[in-house]
Amino acid sequence: MTAQGLKSRDQVEVKDTWDLTPMFADDAAFETSFKETEARLAAFATYQGRMDESAEVLADLFDLQLAADREVSQLIVYAHLKNDQDQTNSTYQTLYARAAQLASKLSEATAFITPELLAIPEDKVTAFIQENERLQQYRQLLDDTLRSRPHVLSEKEELLLAQASEIFRAPYQTFGMLNNADLEFPVVENEAGEPIQLTHSLYGKLIESTDRKVRESAFKALYKTYHQFKNTIASVLATNIKIDNFNAKVHNFESARAAALFANNVPESVYDTLLETVGSRLSLLHRYTALRKDLLKLEQLEMYDLYTPLLGEAPIKMTYDEAKKITLEALAPMGEEYLEIIRKAFDERWIDLYENKGKRSGAYSSGSYDSAPYILMNWQDNVNWLYTLVHELGHSAHSYLTRKYQPYAYGHYSIFLAEIASTTNENLLTSYLLEKYQAPHIRLYLLNHFLDGLKGTVFRQTQFAEFEHFMHVSDAEGIPLTQEFLSENYKQLNAKYYGEAVNSESEIMYEWARIPHFYYNYYVFQYATGFAAATAFASKILSGDQEALERYLGFLKSGCSEYPIDTMKRAGLDMTQRDYIEATLDVFEARLDEFETLLKQQ
Repeated sequence: MTAQGLKSRDQVEVKDTWDLTPMFADDAAFETSFKETEARLAAFATYQGRMDESAEVLADLFDLQLAADREVSQLIVYAHLKNDQDQTNSTYQTLYARAAQLASKLSEATAFITPELLAIPEDKVTAFIQENERLQQYRQLLDDTLRSRPHVLSEKEELLLAQASEIFRAPYQTFGMLNNADLEFPVVENEAGEPIQLTHSLYGKLIESTDRKVRESAFKALYKTYHQFKNTIASVLATNIKIDNFNAKVHNFESARAAALFANNVPESVYDTLLETVGSRLSLLHRYTALRKDLLKLEQLEMYDLYTPLLGEAPIKMTYDEAKKITLEALAPMGEEYLEIIRKAFDERWIDLYENKGKRSGAYSSGSYDSAPYILMNWQDNVNWLYTLVHELGHSAHSYLTRKYQPYAYGHYSIFLAEIASTTNENLLTSYLLEKYQAPHIRLYLLNHFLDGLKGTVFRQTQFAEFEHFMHVSDAEGIPLTQEFLSENYKQLNAKYYGEAVNSESEIMYEWARIPHFYYNYYVFQYATGFAAATAFASKILSGDQEALERYLGFLKSGCSEYPIDTMKRAGLDMTQRDYIEATLDVFEARLDEFETLLKQQ
């Protein structure tokens, strides 16, 4: 990569891109399906006002709704994957926008279903379920709808909100377009003094550099760009927060958080328990940042010093081919059925590997019920991207098993549980690497990486969760979310989490401006709860507890056939308690102890 920029999409080798042809052979096939699906939406009108006629009518309607949803899902996933591979491509911008519009049309066409279902007396719905086998398979789905009775508006009101759904997505889409397509970061210098074009993906690599000037330059260049647009981004983010609060209020929820967690039937106490438990042990993070400051021999630890390896360059080189081999070995405790899925991902081109012009930053796993669970990457040759690969493969394996063992109605999993499979994989990888490498300098590096990883996944994501809730509460109280207000409060929160060793009086106060998950409506806390749950599962799996492994695989196969808290209890973990979070922080403390002990022996 040079200052001249990245490869264009058509310059990337086909073997390094995902193969979307199993979804649609080409864009013409997409168009054919799009038109057929759009035409089918008219059939919903024939059921309006008739849902209470008979069990047969109700079952027919549910069959129709799920079939249409399945078709639209296939269309929208294909369109968003094509768009994300190059967000400057106007053809796929249009395709994605049209797919989103079709999803809105489906919402409009089906807006009558929930209000009409809730208008049917509950004992009549129960009788319908008892007399119709097709409805019996939708029992959990119906229960999930019926419990929303206090929060569903009239048919006309729900229709109006459905018609506005595309507008409500605007802040998320606007930020995504600005962040991934329009923002241009400056040219900076790498360790060799060569000019390189700063990008999201490259920033992640440069901020880990052992050359402090490189880290500082990348940090300041990145935040200089966000600082330029701080008022615009604050306005977009504030609008998104207002939409969350508006939707919660009109649906009779006490708060946006209550509304967001209701979707997965997760008690708000789970959120509060996370913030309280992590907040009570921030001294561990302060201890770690103070140690980092001492080891780096710095008078003042800056935020751009938090990601560089404490012990110099990584002693492990990591090409993508090497990463694949290590992945299969690290995940071996999961058993052959699981490993076969990982091989499919590598062999059947589920993975879009390298960065190119206009490609969405970061990494994710995404797919429809009828597609492969595809993975977007922006691979760089380092251990962090090995962890990212293993993380996203966890998502994809979870999706694959869910879709294999569950019907479409339950062929997805709760957002609340979404990060457990991915971070269980990360925990397995850490244990594998610590077992594989006994040399003190390598163990120190791996322990450093683990400590940084938990810092990022538990402490940092809890920090984000606390700030996200703060923004929603502030807006609900009528406080304008100006960039000054957001920046000042983010600075204070950053100081709370990282302690006196770190300078929070810096550009880090603008970090809120670059966090995509602040547009995801109370998503981010689940990274922390998921990592903590994953630590508990990984410990049991690595102990050789076959029953625990089977229960865990059962969780991966269960989809949304039960509420997530119940799913976890069936798998052997009660996430309403704080002990699993405490246990994770105990692991952090134990590995921090080992890290300090090894340092003293050097």
